[in-house]
Amino acid sequence: MKNIVVLTGAGMSAQSGISTFRDSGGLWENYPVLQVASIEGWHANPQLMLDFYNRRRASLKNAQPNKGHMILAELEQHFHVKIITQNIDDLHERAGSTNILHLHGELTKAQSSEDPDLITHIGYDPIEWGDKAADGSQLRPNVVWFGEPVPNMTKAIQWTQEADIMIVAGTSLAVYPAAGLVDFAQDSIPLFLIDPKPAPVRRNNLYVIADKAVEGLGKIKKTLIENYL
Repeated sequence: MKNIVVLTGAGMSAQSGISTFRDSGGLWENYPVLQVASIEGWHANPQLMLDFYNRRRASLKNAQPNKGHMILAELEQHFHVKIITQNIDDLHERAGSTNILHLHGELTKAQSSEDPDLITHIGYDPIEWGDKAADGSQLRPNVVWFGEPVPNMTKAIQWTQEADIMIVAGTSLAVYPAAGLVDFAQDSIPLFLIDPKPAPVRRNNLYVIADKAVEGLGKIKKTLIENYL
């Protein structure tokens, strides 16, 4: 079976009702993005950060995977599908996809504030001030904030280099380093770019679908099965 690598962004989860910081001019749930999504924000006001992500986690519990998530899971019947997501939710997992790499962390996990490799699964429970990791440090969200390295980037590049087909869905390719992943795909493979405002990517075998993720994935599912098996 051919290897399909899918890069998904905020637009993928937005259609499940998950809010994004792209929609309100740099605000995320009425907070300046750097106040709630940067390492500087954590050092300045950790309680605010805990409260913010506790609310995101509680909202996620009630969110449901959308048809786009389901289509990617269904494609595993025909292809080796690997999903690289910029999203911190668990909707790909709940839809049934089995090979998922979270570039920016996972909302359903917590980590030591001293050792980013010391990770605990917490599901949809809150993190409270005073909750400790195994090393005795304060637990914090397992989220890669602005100002922090992206530890899964090396593996994401490897997956992209090995792809026979690449799909980019629900991302404007504006946030780096994730946006640079398309440059690691072999120029000879088909690249499907799905977004209402597609980024100006230039390469061979580029197929642009100016739709939201759900609608775009619905359009290309049949194409993939009929032409690339």
